[in-house]
Formats: sequence, structure tokens, C-alpha cells
Amino acid sequence: MLDQESSDTAYTWGKPPQPPVPEDTVKALVTTAPAPLTLELRSVPDPRPRPDEVLVEVHATALNRADLLLAARRPAGSPLGLDVVGTVLRPASDGTGPAAGARVTGLAANNAWAELAAVRADRLTVIPDGVTDTDAVTLPVAGLTALYALRRAGWLLGRHTLVTGASGGVGRTAVQLARAGGSEVTAWVGSAARGKGLAALGAQVVTGYDEPPTAPVDILVDSVGGEVFSTGYGLLRPGGVATVFGNTVRAELRLPADWGHARPGVRIEYLYLLDEVTRRDVPADLTLLLDLVVAGRLTASPGLLTPWTDPQRAIDALYSREVNGKIVLSM
Repeated sequence: MLDQESSDTAYTWGKPPQPPVPEDTVKALVTTAPAPLTLELRSVPDPRPRPDEVLVEVHATALNRADLLLAARRPAGSPLGLDVVGTVLRPASDGTGPAAGARVTGLAANNAWAELAAVRADRLTVIPDGVTDTDAVTLPVAGLTALYALRRAGWLLGRHTLVTGASGGVGRTAVQLARAGGSEVTAWVGSAARGKGLAALGAQVVTGYDEPPTAPVDILVDSVGGEVFSTGYGLLRPGGVATVFGNTVRAELRLPADWGHARPGVRIEYLYLLDEVTRRDVPADLTLLLDLVVAGRLTASPGLLTPWTDPQRAIDALYSREVNGKIVLSM
């Protein structure tokens, strides 16, 4: 007769003996094709954190347009995932970052779509009790991009901000942050359906691409590119700022013929988040965003929440632009 420990290991009541599961593997979503993106759940080696990295048990992650661009540049079988929320299983061995057991959110290095992820300690912050996992995971990519885009623009109080692509995760956050900073906000979206809810988030004007705005603005936050960018740029007052962080139409950026002398002092800033964070205090900035959520001044909720084991629904929704806000994968 087997002893209790042996019997529990070898046999589960009512089921035949199961082959042992290697202890050095975890489940992760990896790419099988880049365009259109397809994913597969596979066993991959356990992450091995560096001294400045934290081992996180992942609770939720998110799907971003940036993931589509990154997938197109990487070979099949590559991991992905930037937004991460989870619990610290093992703190960084160099003594930095959150402690074991802390619930955290932050920016992973294209490895968040997995049961475990090694994440830099200086890319994480602790989530306050008043914020859910699925809300917190909407903030790293979208929240930081919106925050840094507006910081690049400078003073907000009493100014007029035009946000293109305002129905997306970054756009919705930018609308709220600009309004919280004292700016008048115009939200420019693809359709009336895409503009739903933006007025409640602080946009005084919500308009579609078929009815371009005409009022002069001081700040342009653009993720669309093409004619939308050109039109928005033409609305900038002298001394205004255009902050560009995307180009969803994949078209060349074109400036009007009088782009310079007609708008003296206007500048164009390009923001690439993964470069920008190398010069920013990411934990402090994420804490600021989380505090705004707790205070009720920032709404950070998913536009779509779906299990990570069935990512195709999320991918289809992203390609079809049927979701307003962030797409979150729950673990």
C-alpha cells in the first residue's frame, strides 16, 4: 500500500495517473503569425529574474496596438505583453522595488502574457486597495503615454487641447488628464459610436472625422496621422505644441505649405513610450495615475475584458476597432 504522500502524488481520485509537469515551465501566449496576429498558449521556461527584476505572478494583462507592431518585428514563437498586474512572488535581489506579496502594476519587457513574468523593479508600483486588477492594468501603456504626451505639451490651464483617436485607451486618458489640468478639450473620433462616453469624461466637444473641428487649439495630441494630423496641425495657434505618439493610418505625416511662418513658435514632439520611460520616474508616475483613480478624477476601466486563454476575441476586437478603451486579458 502506498503511503499518503506517494498516493497523492501518483494518483488523483477518480482519474488515471497523470504525467508529471516540469517545475521549470509556465504557460504563456506566444506568437504564431504576426499579421494578422495569432497566438498560441504554450509551455515556456520559467523566467529567471536579473538582480534588478521582480518575479510577478500575473493576474491581468492587456492588448495594445503597440503589441501588433512589436509582433510584426519578431519571429514566430516570441512572447509579448507590456501591461502587467500581479503579485510579487520574489522581490528584486538588489533590494529595490516592491516587497514580496505586494500587488503591483507596471511595464513588462514584452513578457506579460504569461503566468509568471520577470519585470524591472523600476517599472512597477504598488496598487492601492481602492483599484481593481483589471482597472490598474489599463494604466501602464495608455496612462503613461497620455501623461507624458501632455507633459511634453507643457502648461494646460486655460488652454485648448485637441485629442485625435480619442476613443482609444490613450485618447480617453488624455481627455481626462487634459481636463483635470484645466484645459478645454476637443475629442476627435472616427464615428459617433466611438465618441460615446467622452463628454462624461470631460470633452466639451466630441466630433467625428467627417466633421473636422475648426476652433483654434494650443495643443494637439495625435495618434492617427495622415490627413487627421495635417488638419489638426493647421488648427494650432502660434506657440502651440503637437505631440505625436502613433500613426494608425500608416500614412506619411504632411505639413501645410505655410507650416512654419504661419505658426511661429509651434513645435512637434514625437513620443515613443519605451524610450520615454528611460528618462522618467515610472513608479512615481504610475502612483500619480492610481491616486487619480482612487480620488475619482480618472476613470480607468476596460472597454473589453476577456480570458487570456481565448485571446482571439481580443485580437479581432482590436483590429475591428469595435472597443472604446483598453482591451484587458484576465488570467
